[in-house]
Amino acid sequence: MYAELQAFTDTLPPAVQWIAVIGLGVIPFVESYTGSVIGVLAGLPPLVAIPAAIVGNVASMLVAVYLAHGLRSRVRGSRPERPLTPRRAKLKQRFERYGVAGVALLGPLALPSQFTSAATISFGAPRNAVIFWQTVSIIVWGVALGGLAAVGVTFIN
Repeated sequence: MYAELQAFTDTLPPAVQWIAVIGLGVIPFVESYTGSVIGVLAGLPPLVAIPAAIVGNVASMLVAVYLAHGLRSRVRGSRPERPLTPRRAKLKQRFERYGVAGVALLGPLALPSQFTSAATISFGAPRNAVIFWQTVSIIVWGVALGGLAAVGVTFIN
């Protein structure tokens, strides 16, 4: 199956290969870390697969951050805060414990970056801090797992 995936990928134009991996990076739960692995396993060079997955993930995270920030600004207004659901209360507790950086760097272990970034914005975190730390997290996770996949592929071949 691995060889068939690489053979199929080789038949595609390079632009389509890039776009496919960027598309994988946009999908929650796939993101940069799995998208870069899939790209490397499909036969793309790691220096193509990893940045493409990162670009897709960062783009979707930016959309989530700006939508959450805009929505929070409109809804928040002068209304009092509603009680949190148990799930959001747990997420807020982690946010207060680890801060924006901790939630961004550890968040992919539990939730996609699009969800954690929107949640941290909803808890009142500064938009630019969320964008910065989420971008750092996306790069770290994408490079780490894409690099591991590249090392693994060299052992397979």
